[in-house]
Amino acid sequence: MADTDVVRRFNRTYTQRIGALDESFLGLGLPLGLARLVFEVGTSPDGLTALGLRSRLGLDSGHLARQLRSLEERGLVDVRPDPADRRRRVVALTRSGWALRDRLDARSERLAARLVEPLTERQRARLTEALATADLLVRAATVDIRTVDPTEPAAVEAMDSYFAELDRRFPDGFDPGPAEVGDMVAATGGAFVLATSDGGPVASGGIRSLGPEVGEIKRMWVHDEWRGAGLGSRLLRHLEATARDLGHRTVRLDTNRTLTEAIAMYDRAGYRPIERYNDNPYAQAFFEKALDCEVPEGGDKVRRP
Repeated sequence: MADTDVVRRFNRTYTQRIGALDESFLGLGLPLGLARLVFEVGTSPDGLTALGLRSRLGLDSGHLARQLRSLEERGLVDVRPDPADRRRRVVALTRSGWALRDRLDARSERLAARLVEPLTERQRARLTEALATADLLVRAATVDIRTVDPTEPAAVEAMDSYFAELDRRFPDGFDPGPAEVGDMVAATGGAFVLATSDGGPVASGGIRSLGPEVGEIKRMWVHDEWRGAGLGSRLLRHLEATARDLGHRTVRLDTNRTLTEAIAMYDRAGYRPIERYNDNPYAQAFFEKALDCEVPEGGDKVRRP
């Protein structure tokens, strides 16, 4: 059976079993789309911006506006200007909205319990593992990877997470120093790439120029919870493509030997060890790759036409 056939069959089975086709999801008087919106707004006690909801749920502005208007008419949400920036709107649950969200949580929990009740303990463990893997891989397949301004909030959040991880993992900690990623990119005509899922940063990396036709991949980070989903390799390929677009024929990178999984990924991607090329005090391993070559998964290096 083809991959797409399996996915489509699962989608049909699951949407029917959870009542997604019902006009009143879980008997709450709302279709699934509006119930999901109530749930998302309730993830923050102070509410969320309309822009944040659009990013999380992948909705266009017109559709979201209609949904919010419907919830307002039901007295479930309050939409008001953001005190910090009156050009933005903040969406918060009303008292009735919070009561509905509590019922939504309780009924969703009971439905999940009924679905797994007939299964043995071993079957439940298999289902839990399979669904966790499916959730991760589906989200990984739908990650949005794009070049952004490195000073935008999500990019800054990604870099803060990157620096915090290095500080945890390096035996003597990590001090990023005064240089900002934005300055690095702007000074070299480089680019900063950000991967987001449900509106939040999950991976990032930068490209800067080292000289004529030679670029460097910097600050590559993947969120802990996304390890094992192939996102690191996908981000690396995207960074290489970005480097090609910037006119580079070769890319270099450095890393610390503590980051063993990163070194293994570079090796699989066709990077070869080289001598030290910078004075980074945290770097212990140095690599280079010619961008006119690609390495098929499980194969040998092949030259691009």
